[in-house]
Amino acid sequence: MQAVFNVALPVFGIMFAGYMSGRLGLLGESASQALNNFVYYFALPPLLFLSMAQVPLEQIFNWPYLAAYTGGVLAVFAAAMIAGLILFPGRPALHCMQGMAATFSNTGYMGVPLFIAAFGEQMLLPALIATVYNGALVVGVMVVLIELDMKAGSRPLLILRGVVVAIAKNPLVMSTVIGILFSAWQIAVPVPIENFSKILGAAAGPAALFSMGLFLYGKPMTAGLGEVGIMTFLKLIAQPLITWWLAVPVMNLDPFWAASAVIMAALPTGGLAFVLSLRYGIYTQRMSGTILMSTVLSVVTVSFVLVYFGIE
Repeated sequence: MQAVFNVALPVFGIMFAGYMSGRLGLLGESASQALNNFVYYFALPPLLFLSMAQVPLEQIFNWPYLAAYTGGVLAVFAAAMIAGLILFPGRPALHCMQGMAATFSNTGYMGVPLFIAAFGEQMLLPALIATVYNGALVVGVMVVLIELDMKAGSRPLLILRGVVVAIAKNPLVMSTVIGILFSAWQIAVPVPIENFSKILGAAAGPAALFSMGLFLYGKPMTAGLGEVGIMTFLKLIAQPLITWWLAVPVMNLDPFWAASAVIMAALPTGGLAFVLSLRYGIYTQRMSGTILMSTVLSVVTVSFVLVYFGIE
């Protein structure tokens, strides 16, 4: 219980600080966009690069763990898109963002410090794997799907070219690919680059959270409340339940890895989802609302998961 409060309350506090800065007029109207551009182009890429470059590939590909976590993501992503199509119709890119709101766990900003508090730094690998999974695979797939929708109606070759260019220009995807190459070829990261990446990457979490809070100022908190509630339910209840079913009864994972998969699935919606939504100008308000609601309620739901697995 203490581990959750030690992580969730500071996360919420940083968002609240951003909100109050907007309320007090301390930052201009363009500050939220500027902070997101900083996170997207400068802070997150070195964090993802270093995470990949310093983890051996054979440790990253724990297939049973990835299968259980991916199964929960895919099942809930499909449920969120179906709910969106029926209850909240819109363009395909919007439904993709609904799926991301319901499945994209805050593994980096909340999962990593939670694991350190609960298990110690020596047991951090599952959180790092999930963070790389989200930052590389999930973000990469989302960029492809959004670009396909935005370029719909063009000739197939133009669509393909646009998607390839968008991925090549995406700093999150490319930094992860470079990190994979460093790991695969066992290239040691030079000390100056390592220190640069650590210092700049450390700013990604607080900057993204502060930006989310700043963005929320002046926005009606009740807008899309029903939709936000559904996505939050899928994120905090449905995803960990499905992941538990896959990890424990179906796949009979090692207890630590099973607990890790469920904890990662039970985390609230991550800030990178908001960064991506603001980048494309899609689903920003409801995404930030889902992040806020799921973060607050996760104090209860994640605490239950930790108690269930006997983690104090």
